Amino acid sequence: MRNVSPFLMFFLFAASAAGAADVNVLALTAGKAVLVIDGGKPRTLTAGQTSPEKVKLISATSEEAVIEIGGKRRTLGLGQSIFVGEHSSAAQRVSLTSDARGHFFTTAAINGVSMKFLVDTGASAVTISSAQAKRAGILYLSGPKGLLQTANGLTPAYRVKFTTVSLGEITLHNVDGVVVEGDALGGAGLLGLSFLNRTVMRREGDTMTLTRRY
Repeated sequence: MRNVSPFLMFFLFAASAAGAADVNVLALTAGKAVLVIDGGKPRTLTAGQTSPEKVKLISATSEEAVIEIGGKRRTLGLGQSIFVGEHSSAAQRVSLTSDARGHFFTTAAINGVSMKFLVDTGASAVTISSAQAKRAGILYLSGPKGLLQTANGLTPAYRVKFTTVSLGEITLHNVDGVVVEGDALGGAGLLGLSFLNRTVMRREGDTMTLTRRY
């Protein structure tokens, strides 16, 4: 897998007291995030601080941030965007920005545990490594076993069912998945069709928007 800069820009659109706020995270470091809110000047927040627009930074690393808006917390990864409006329950939507090679990397959560993913329409199911599965407490060895063709050849793989897969505002339940033994995925899981087919995908230039189907 290709390395992704920890300073890759991503966008969060979230509800505030005055309506929808446009929050742009310019940079991330341990415990800090640089935000542009509603097109204003860049503002650095440290963990625990709240902006005048009521955007609170709970925590941050070089790869992701936890932001609280309207009493709800959201974990956001590199290249990820979220829209949370006054009627967000009716339109769960995420926008992703591609890297220089046109790949869409993001952070999603399996059973509540955050992981790196590459959006891959060529993968039939959400696919993670055995190390990622262990972090999420998934007992994959009890699932049906098969072989999966990877760049490193045939690799043992197990079919599983993820209780939840969350990407920004979108949370899907009972998602078909695959766990690949070893590190054949190169550190990032594949966000495949078992998730993507339950959304409406729209791409414009270097932006991809996923909207949950109802």
